[in-house]
Amino acid sequence: MAPGPGSGTRPAGTVAEARHGHGTPDEVDALAVKTIRFLAADGVQAARSGHPGMPMGAAAAAWTLWSRFLRHDPGEPQWEDRDRFVLSAGHGSMLLYSLLHLFGYDLPLDELRRFRQWGSKTPGHPEYGHTPGVEVTTGPLGQGIATAVGLALAERMRAERGNTDEHTVVDHRTWVMAGDGDLMEGISHEAASLAGHLGLGRLIVIYDDNDITIDGPATRSCSDDVLGRFTAYGWQTLRVADGNDVESLSAALGAAVADETRPTLVAVRTVIGDGAPTLAGTSKVHGSPLGESELAAAKEAAGWPAESFHVPEEVTQRCKELAERGRAARLSWEKTRQSWQEANADLAASWDTAARPPAGLEKLLPVFEAGTAVATREASGATLAAIGPAYPGLVGGSADLAASTNTTVPGAGDVGPGSFAGRTVHFGIREHAMAAMLNGMTLHGGLRAYGSTFLVFSDYLRPAVRLAALMKVPSVFVLTHDSVLVGEDGPTHQPIEHIEALRLIPDVMVLRPADANETAACWQTALQHQDGPSVLVLSRQKLTVLDPVPRGAIARDGARIVRDGARTPDVVLAATGSEVELAVAAAAELSDRGVVARVLSVPWRERFEQRSAEGCDLLPDCPAVWIEAGVPHGWAALSRPGDKVIGLRRFGASAPGPTVYAELGFTVSAVVQAALSLTGPGAEEEVTSCPS
Repeated sequence: MAPGPGSGTRPAGTVAEARHGHGTPDEVDALAVKTIRFLAADGVQAARSGHPGMPMGAAAAAWTLWSRFLRHDPGEPQWEDRDRFVLSAGHGSMLLYSLLHLFGYDLPLDELRRFRQWGSKTPGHPEYGHTPGVEVTTGPLGQGIATAVGLALAERMRAERGNTDEHTVVDHRTWVMAGDGDLMEGISHEAASLAGHLGLGRLIVIYDDNDITIDGPATRSCSDDVLGRFTAYGWQTLRVADGNDVESLSAALGAAVADETRPTLVAVRTVIGDGAPTLAGTSKVHGSPLGESELAAAKEAAGWPAESFHVPEEVTQRCKELAERGRAARLSWEKTRQSWQEANADLAASWDTAARPPAGLEKLLPVFEAGTAVATREASGATLAAIGPAYPGLVGGSADLAASTNTTVPGAGDVGPGSFAGRTVHFGIREHAMAAMLNGMTLHGGLRAYGSTFLVFSDYLRPAVRLAALMKVPSVFVLTHDSVLVGEDGPTHQPIEHIEALRLIPDVMVLRPADANETAACWQTALQHQDGPSVLVLSRQKLTVLDPVPRGAIARDGARIVRDGARTPDVVLAATGSEVELAVAAAAELSDRGVVARVLSVPWRERFEQRSAEGCDLLPDCPAVWIEAGVPHGWAALSRPGDKVIGLRRFGASAPGPTVYAELGFTVSAVVQAALSLTGPGAEEEVTSCPS
């Protein structure tokens, strides 16, 4: 018997029995489907905005899943071993809100009435952390299914770490509801390919196959053999011909549960806007309210009361029974967990804190000798190697660039098909899916995930970084090969606008360390940051190691003084990454000319801006030259009248890195001349100085 809210164990099995005592649908099933359908339509109509079509068409599939298979306790939405449900087609949010309300989550009916209104718990697309029971922020199509692959992978990794022969404490599934648009997006191809390769058998995707997009029939733009495609990825693929046939839906979902070796795609043929007399099956019902007359006609045809937001008592009672069985399942699990904890004291002591940085993290960081030369990507690898043994919840990998990005924890083992005990994930050349999966792995709980690629390829993963920021998920993105000093690879691989583009995303911590010691400190800052994603921007080329970083300097001020004079400075040279070394050399030459220059390394510019506004004394009342091998716009905004910015307003070129760097104006002479123009007689006000 396949599991549902009332099951205490999770055997692979046959079709689930309905929780009302038999395997065939009854009148309450039909009432529940209509309830979901019309709650969604009423919510969209009240808001005069939204997407009623998908919730109306997929109501039966969603009810079948939630009433017969989904293992959850609405009274404890964060129950560790709950099933995860991801509405990848996030525009159909009223489907999810209707289910959450009916099953007793903290989402009163008044919140459904306030759909899409300021301050409501029912925003236009589901938002993690905002609405109880929402597991993932979705809306940008494809993100949900890819994030769910991360959730499913995390479940298997945690199971390998926690389950014993005597006790099973990790035993849940990840369910996704996706639409045509999700499966067209490129990220879905990346994520589905990797999920099939890894054999994530506890991942089940219900494909709402209604053949409608905003512009009309999906077949106008897509004629994929979807089942053939997923079969080729290594998935089990199933078809339900009638999306209102609860018995067939149960059979398909039961077959999905029974296959533990492969993820499953269940393609369900539905009618968008099902029940709307004239609009069903058309794109007109995709993203607009039905309208008062169409909605009234739909209710009349269904024999439904005309009142808005009607919930029959029979449906309320059934959902209470199902929720109670979910509660019983959780309580049974808690007894198992208690027994497991008593039998595995050492493992249990670290289980709940595995995702958090270890105590005394700073003492684990490597210290690099001043005056030596180390690429910051190498320093990052050394830092991972140093902290890895004490931080077993830290897991991750790269988009096929581990040797270049130095992001393998030595001796930690690989994750592969059917093998989940290791800590290094080989994401393949799938930057976008990697980033979304990192979010899912971290959201799952018990793991802290990082991933890496070259900075220039952050273009491929930026949407997932943005969602990490929206969800305040502390994923760590390690982006190396950070400037035109990449050299011979040329402008296609030389990032120019990328650091600034990442800084523009609210609540993203972007860290570009100047040397090896700052790199270690930036890792500490990133790992201790719990309110959003972090980006570490690292060099391929070796950089001179400066003095150790004062404790907490980066987290406190976002910047630090790396060179100062014996008196009040005449000019400040402020830079990030590679350009700090350039600024230090320029300061030495300026000193020979009698000009005192303070050199600031600004690895975390946003924090530095905040501290400067608060009156931080790192930036004295004198002119400044701001230096970064990238677009100057953010530095120009930070600059004061009389300052200069040395940046780039053009792409790079293919040549040895030092040659490109110098040809584009990043020389000691250029920095010295910029400083002298601000400190000598007749100094002119100028904000930017960038090669064109």
